[in-house]
Order: sequence, then C-alpha cells, then structure tokens
Amino acid sequence: MAYVVAEPCIQCKFTDCVAVCPVDAFREGKNFLVIDPDTCIDCDLCVPECPVSAIYSDTDLPDKWSEYAELNERLAQDWPTISDQKDPLPSAEEYRDKEGKRSELDESPAE
Repeated sequence: MAYVVAEPCIQCKFTDCVAVCPVDAFREGKNFLVIDPDTCIDCDLCVPECPVSAIYSDTDLPDKWSEYAELNERLAQDWPTISDQKDPLPSAEEYRDKEGKRSELDESPAE
C-alpha cells in the first residue's frame, strides 16, 4: 500500500504533509504535489497534516479520484523531491473547497 495525493491539492499545494514525511516521498509540481509510491513507507503521518484532506491510502482512494494513483506514480518519476515546508500557493484559500479541479492540474515540474 502507498499513499496518493488526490484532486483537493490542485491549486492549493499546502506542504504541511511534506514537513512530517520521514523519507522524502513527496514530489513537487507547479500546482500540485504527488507521493512517490516507491519511496512511501506507508507511515500515515502525512494524512492528518493535509488541511484539504487530499491524501488517501491507495486502497481507500475515492472512486471519483481513482486516476490519481496512476498520476502520482507517473509524475513522481519526473518531478523533483520536496522535503521542506513552503507557503501554499496564493490561490490556496480560493481553491481549498472547490471541486472538479482536474483540468487545472499543471503536469509540469516545479522550478
């Protein structure tokens, strides 16, 4: 089992989860985070830290976000590791409760 970052993270990118990850499993894109399933040790520390409830175990991922397991795995191969907490995106408060954000996911790595 690994953990997956799902749609609620898009355009928010809170990094409270990153700060508690003991193995640097998070990868950073321009407006989204993913978890590298090959690095994740399933410790569950990140789940309660996410202020938008975007992190799920791959076995508990809601059906409406099932594609995010593959997205995390694929994007983690190209995106850089993020190991330090940063400020959320300026759009975070506006987008934190918005649904249907998949089309706004920028698949580019963070710079």
